[in-house]
Amino acid sequence: MQKILIVDDNILFRRLLRETLHFQFPSLTISEAKDVEEALQMVLAFHPDLVFMDIQLPDGNGLKLTRLIKDLNTDVKVVILTSYDQPEYRDAAFRHKADHYCSKDSFMSLISTILSTNRVA
Repeated sequence: MQKILIVDDNILFRRLLRETLHFQFPSLTISEAKDVEEALQMVLAFHPDLVFMDIQLPDGNGLKLTRLIKDLNTDVKVVILTSYDQPEYRDAAFRHKADHYCSKDSFMSLISTILSTNRVA
């Protein structure tokens, strides 16, 4: 069973992402964290396989947290999901050991496309 951790201070985005993932992949175990402190506790207790990480968190930086998570467990995959779709943020994400980088706008468009093609008539 795959374990997912969503780290984002926006509760609406976390819930939307969680519901979307559950819709497409019902067997996933998904947890959420709203800030760096909560995320670090979840990483240590929950041991996720995949982390969706925002860059800006209320008590710190998602990029630094990404590096810390990858230092603790190189097998965990970290996807930076952010509103900051600029080359310097993308470069910084990969320097901090992120596996993938995606803007929230692109991600939500992709999810919308996926869901619209799976609608039951």
